[in-house]
Amino acid sequence: MPRINKSVILALLTVTSSVFLLFQLYYYKQYLSKDGVRNFNSLSANDAQWQVVKKFLDLVGRHNLPVYLIDSVTLGLLTPDTQQLRESDTKGPNCKYFCAQREFTTFALLAKLWKYDAALAKSAAEKGFMFLELRGKDPRLAGMDDLSGTEIPLHFIFRLQSHAVHLVVFYERSGNYLWHGPLRLKPNMDRKFVPFRKLDFGHQAGAYDRPELLLTSIDGLEIRIPKNVSRFLGEVANSRFLECRYKEARAFYQLYPDDTSQEAMEFRKNAKTLLHLAARTLNSLGMRFWLSSGTCLGWFRQCSVIPHSKDVDLGIWIKDYRSDIIPAFQRAGLPLKHKFGKKEDSLELSFQAQDVKLDIFFFYEEEDHVWNGGTQAKSGKKFKYMFPKFTLCWTELVELKVQVPCETMDYIEANYGKSWNVPVKTWDWKSSPANVQENGVWPVGEWDDVIQVY
Repeated sequence: MPRINKSVILALLTVTSSVFLLFQLYYYKQYLSKDGVRNFNSLSANDAQWQVVKKFLDLVGRHNLPVYLIDSVTLGLLTPDTQQLRESDTKGPNCKYFCAQREFTTFALLAKLWKYDAALAKSAAEKGFMFLELRGKDPRLAGMDDLSGTEIPLHFIFRLQSHAVHLVVFYERSGNYLWHGPLRLKPNMDRKFVPFRKLDFGHQAGAYDRPELLLTSIDGLEIRIPKNVSRFLGEVANSRFLECRYKEARAFYQLYPDDTSQEAMEFRKNAKTLLHLAARTLNSLGMRFWLSSGTCLGWFRQCSVIPHSKDVDLGIWIKDYRSDIIPAFQRAGLPLKHKFGKKEDSLELSFQAQDVKLDIFFFYEEEDHVWNGGTQAKSGKKFKYMFPKFTLCWTELVELKVQVPCETMDYIEANYGKSWNVPVKTWDWKSSPANVQENGVWPVGEWDDVIQVY
C-alpha cells in the first residue's frame, strides 16, 4: 500500500479551503446587500419591484405614515372582491401584483394624519433609497387678500436601483375633498432621477372624493387600498383640477370694486346654498354637471358669484338626462319654474329657490361643436348657443367641489366674446351672447309640450 504524503494532502486542503472562501466572498459581494437582503443587481426586475415596495412599507411603518396604494396598474389587476386577497395571496412563485416589471409604484399619503418629519430622508438613505422631495405653493392659503407663497411638500420619490416608489401627498380642501398638487421640478433638480413623464400622478393637480380604505394583503404585504377600486380608478381618469385665478381676480377687483351691499351679500349667500343643494341632488342621480354661463364667468373672472346675475347656471350633457330629475328637485324643495324644449331638442329647466333661480341647460354634441338651446315663451322662437368642444375639470367655488370646462377661456369667449372681462349689467339672453343664433320656431301644435311655465 503506497504511503500517503501528508504535505500533499495538507496543500490540497489548503487550496480547496481557499477556493471555497473566495467563492463565499464573491457570493456575498454579488448577491447580498448591506442589510442581508439580496443585491438588486442580481435580482430579476419582477423580484426587485417587490423588494423595493417591501422596503418602502417598512420605512413608512417606522415613521407611522398613513399611506395607501393608488397605483393604477396594480389596482387594475386586483379582483373585484379584494378582501379575499387577505387569505389567498402570498409572495412567492405566484407573485403577480408587485411583479409587473414596472419602473415605479404609486402610494398616497393623507397629510391630515401625518406630521412632517425631516428625519424621513435620513431613514430612507439608511435603507439604501435615493430620496427626492418636491414642494409647491399651498393653495389653501391663497385668497383675494393674500396670494400666499407658502410651500408645502407635494410629492416624495424613493428610488432603489431599477425601481422607484412615488408617494403623492393629499390635502383636505374646504369643499370636503382631497387635493394633490402638480409635480414641478426646480431648476437644480435631476431630471433623470426617475422617468417623470411616465408617472401616473403629478402632470397636473387632481381632486378626489375621500375614499374608504381597506386593509388587505397583496403578494404577502399588508397594504391599505381604496375599498371601491373601480370608483377610484374612474376618478383617476377625470381628476384634473383647475385652481381659481386669484391673481387675475384681484386685478379685476382693482378695476371694478366688489359689490358689498347688503343685497349682494344676501344673494351670494343664497346662491351658495342653492349651488350646494343642486350639487347634492344631481350627485344623488349620478348626473354630471358643470358651471355654465354667468356662474362659470364669475368663477373664472373673479373667483366668486356675480351678484347682479340673480341666478345660478349649470350645464348637463343631454346623454346624461334622467326622467326623474324634476321630481328629485321638487323633493329637495325647488319647484319647477319653467320647462322649455324636449329631450331631443333644446331642453332647458328652471327651478326657483327664494330670490335665486336655478337654470339647467342641456348640451347636445355635434361632430365639431356642442350647443344648448333657448326658447322664447311668448313667440315660440328657438335659439342655439354654439360652443367649441370641451372636456371637464374640477375646481372649487363657494366651498364646493364642482366641474368647469377645462378649456375655460374658449368656453367663456364663445359665450361672452373678447370683452368678457368687462362687467355688463344689462344682458339680453336672445341677442347679447356672442354665440347665439336663431334656430327656427316651435310648431304651435307642440307648444303645450315644449313651452311649460309655472
